[in-house]
Amino acid sequence: MAVKNAMTSDFLHSAYGGESMAHMRYLTWGTMADKEGFPNIAKLFEGIAYAERVHADNHYKEINGTTTDATVTAGAVFGTGKTVDNLQGAINGELHEVEQMYPVYLNAAEFQEEKGARRSFHFALEAEKIHADLFLQAQNAAKEGKDIELNAVYVCPICGHTVLDEAPDNCPVCGAKKELYKEF
Repeated sequence: MAVKNAMTSDFLHSAYGGESMAHMRYLTWGTMADKEGFPNIAKLFEGIAYAERVHADNHYKEINGTTTDATVTAGAVFGTGKTVDNLQGAINGELHEVEQMYPVYLNAAEFQEEKGARRSFHFALEAEKIHADLFLQAQNAAKEGKDIELNAVYVCPICGHTVLDEAPDNCPVCGAKKELYKEF
């Protein structure tokens, strides 16, 4: 079912654009981290890039309307630097989504009774909180010239929940089973 309200539709389009750009940016920054000798930070970027794609896919599915042109306004960090700087860009982007963007989008979807958009925004908001913390942990290690310690990154393909080393039995955000998590 297509979104009924123009404001929520605009927010879904904007979120789709932002998540799509984050997906590509994190893949680029992951490649750079690997070249700088941080293979685990590269793995973290790759895993979170997948989570951002999950968010973009969820938003796109909720738009589910007539094919049309849309002007997409999405906040984004541009540029590349050293891994420590790229991690700061990632932290800033995630915190923007957690503190500014998704709370407003979620409130609008709730007010306009857009159940699917509400779910999609909620999933993204909860995952972005975790992403900001994981990027901060990675940055703290990189500032000391070290790689983050991890065995694997696990991402829920339903909501983008991200966890290090072992997937939970059930996703704490959407309830997906452990077997569904994608490992990086």
